[in-house]
Amino acid sequence: MYKALTIAGSDSSGGAGIQADIKTMTANGVYAMSAVTALTAQNTTGVTDILEVTPVFLEEQLDAVFTDIVPDAVKTGMVSSVELIEVISSKLKEYGAKNIVVDPVMVATSGARLISEEAVSTLKEKLLPLALVITPNIPEAEVLSDIQIKNEEDMVKAAEIIYNRYGCNVLLKGGHTINDSNDLLYKDGKTTWFNGKRIDNPNTHGTGCTLSSAIASNLAKGETLENSVLYAKNYISGALSAMLDLGKGSGPLNHAFQIKGEYKEVNINE
Repeated sequence: MYKALTIAGSDSSGGAGIQADIKTMTANGVYAMSAVTALTAQNTTGVTDILEVTPVFLEEQLDAVFTDIVPDAVKTGMVSSVELIEVISSKLKEYGAKNIVVDPVMVATSGARLISEEAVSTLKEKLLPLALVITPNIPEAEVLSDIQIKNEEDMVKAAEIIYNRYGCNVLLKGGHTINDSNDLLYKDGKTTWFNGKRIDNPNTHGTGCTLSSAIASNLAKGETLENSVLYAKNYISGALSAMLDLGKGSGPLNHAFQIKGEYKEVNINE
């Protein structure tokens, strides 16, 4: 059994964060573990409160995982403080963690900043260089590359800048009025486009978390980065195409769309 670790915040509504990561990893055939960076009170309409864990407690969680069930891949999500980012980077280096996927959650789709400038600087300096691949959206890639991205040519330029600046491969996610979610992988100086399937589904809560976790799952199983991205995008398409509709806002994906068997098909009348 291959193993993957997610280091991220909890989403009480189950659509994003740790919960989405664990569902995704399980559906993609790996054993999921977690180190929680924060508790959130949130649902499909927004976040109402956040309770961050202490650096010491995050350190204890990471020690507990790495000294017992060593992960074959690690995914990191939103980490909002300098101290927590420093703990994560220090522990990943201490244990020689491999196949690190960093979802650099810094800027919302709306363009709103989600973490402080100081935390962004620490993320750039200490965490990004450890990653095998990072998965920024367009606004995040603009922060990391210091250029505006208005078209696919700009995406290539930004990815190249990020690759050269931080020494990590880049999966730059499309969308944001630039294309129909065609993603660009910039790896070792080469570009590969992954065309997205256009799915008319407004319920997209947790797609970024799900994508990075699916990539980490496939890396844990020994797949190449290119195949890991391809399989992850196929999984996202399936989870969106299931057309799950929950909540009053932007609802979650159906992470379990392909899970079948006697424990799923229960007859409530029996």
